[in-house]
Amino acid sequence: MKTETTLTLNKTKKGKVVVSWTGGKDGCFACYKAISEGNFDVAYLLNFRDMKRRGSHEINPELLSAQSQAIGIPILHIDFMSYEKEFKRVVRELNEGGAGIEGAVFGHIETHRNLVDRICSDLDIKLILPLWKRGSEQIITDFIDAGFEAIVVSVKADLLGKEWLGRKIDKEFVSDLRSFHKRIDPCGEFGEYHTFVIDGPMFKNRIRIVESEKILKDGYWFLDIPKYERI
Repeated sequence: MKTETTLTLNKTKKGKVVVSWTGGKDGCFACYKAISEGNFDVAYLLNFRDMKRRGSHEINPELLSAQSQAIGIPILHIDFMSYEKEFKRVVRELNEGGAGIEGAVFGHIETHRNLVDRICSDLDIKLILPLWKRGSEQIITDFIDAGFEAIVVSVKADLLGKEWLGRKIDKEFVSDLRSFHKRIDPCGEFGEYHTFVIDGPMFKNRIRIVESEKILKDGYWFLDIPKYERI
C-alpha cells in the first residue's frame, strides 16, 4: 500500500477544471502539470467512449474507475456520438449544478487544437494545454523522470506487433521504438500506440495487472485487462 504522494500542491487555487481523460500518459501528465505548475484544482476526469466504434483509446471503464480511485479524483464516463457536443453538455450540466468549472485540460501535443479551442470558447472556460508543441521525446522523458509508470495497451497492427503490448514506458522502450521505426512519434501522438498509467506521483495506490489477453480488432492490437487490483 502506498502511504504518500510526491506531488506538492500550492495552497492557493486558481479555479476548478476538468481533464479530458483516456487513462493514458499524455492526459495524465497534462493533469499533473496543470496541478503542480498551473495550480489548478481538478474536479473531474472526463472519459468519453465512442458509441460508433471502438478506438485505440478504449479501456475497460471499471479499470479507469479503479485508476481514478487510486489517484483520488472522480471520473465521469460519457458515451458519445459527437465528442464536442457531449463535452459541452457535461460541463454545462456540471456548472448548472454549481461545480464552478473554469477550465479544461487536454493532453494534446500537435493535434485537435481547433476542436478544443472551439469547445472552450463556446463554454467560456480556459483552455489548458500543458504539453502543446513541446517535443514528444522530451515529454516522454519528462514523464518517465517524474516517476510515472505506464504500460502499452494498444498499438496499430500495421506498425507494431502484439509483442509491444504490456511493455513498460521507460527509456529502453523509447530507444527500442526509435530503432524500430523512426517515423513513429515517441509519444504515439498520431495513434501509433496508447498507454494506461498504473502509478506515479499523483497516485495514492498502484494498479497491478493480474490478468490480461491480447486481442486483434479493427486494425489494432489491444491488451484486454479483465483482472487487476489496487495495492
